[in-house]
Amino acid sequence: MDVPIFEYLCKPCNRIFGFLSLTPRAEASPVCPRCGATDLTRVHSSFAVATSTKTKAEPKGGSHEPGPDDAAMSRMESEVMQMADSMDEKDAEDPRVMARMMRRLAEVSGEQVTPAMNEMFRRLEAGEDPDTLEQELGPQLEAEMGENGNDDDGGAGMPTRDDGLYSM
Repeated sequence: MDVPIFEYLCKPCNRIFGFLSLTPRAEASPVCPRCGATDLTRVHSSFAVATSTKTKAEPKGGSHEPGPDDAAMSRMESEVMQMADSMDEKDAEDPRVMARMMRRLAEVSGEQVTPAMNEMFRRLEAGEDPDTLEQELGPQLEAEMGENGNDDDGGAGMPTRDDGLYSM
């Protein structure tokens, strides 16, 4: 049985936390493991690996009512599934393919593409080594994304990601 990991943003902490779910849908609202906030917002995962499952699981009792976040998640899931179905192992190691995939995910999710991200995509598409680009452009990407390593930024800038995995 596959168990999904859902990501939620805690606005007071300005941090994204990962929560392990024992069901295929996020039915319970998690509590922030850092500050105890209960009004976390589900966000798109930064990376997803999809299998070629053709059916979707329904929530227990069918009590889930679709909302705007569900529509956005459905579009993202659909796009990731299409990309996964069209890729093979060789593609996963090709920086050109990965750059195209990252551009498409940014477009579908509405994520802002910063100048450094655009430069990273352009150079990956030209076949440059991802590790070298990360070393070279990493600090600029972090600066543009507001990831300065300060956990107590009071919600300013882009949220940081927590490395932990918590139960829902």
